Amino acid sequence: MASDSHTWNLVFLQLLLEELGHRVTNLGACVPDELLVSECRRIEPDLIVLSSVNGHGYHDGLRVIQALRACPELAATPTVIGGKLGIAGSGDPDRQRSLLAAGYDGVFEEGRSVADFRSFVGALPAAAPRGLSADRALPADRALPAAARTLPTATASGVLR
Repeated sequence: MASDSHTWNLVFLQLLLEELGHRVTNLGACVPDELLVSECRRIEPDLIVLSSVNGHGYHDGLRVIQALRACPELAATPTVIGGKLGIAGSGDPDRQRSLLAAGYDGVFEEGRSVADFRSFVGALPAAAPRGLSADRALPADRALPAAARTLPTATASGVLR
């Protein structure tokens, strides 16, 4: 996210996603919202993963998800956020509910098991052929198990494709 200059979390998540068999485009630290949206439109990812370790993830995340969901090509793309989302500690259920209501498919706060994030990624629908946006769209309920959408968990990073 734009305000977060930390990179080790991004490297860790890239390696984790690659270990799970996915190709990852890691956009790096301090990514402006406009660049994130334009790269996601270009790449057409199957999952967008945002990470924060500076404690500003909640506020940055609310702004970023609005930009992503406003883009018709990305409106149904599964998107998660994680890491240190606030400065008052992790596990705030109101913060988590707010991020989910804003449009995130998963919220994975610091201090939780990486296994939860692995389960979430494993529950994603198989990738559809490129260029068939109607086939890629998730149903209104996001088609992910409720447990995968709501479990607090590990941090998150770049773009899965």
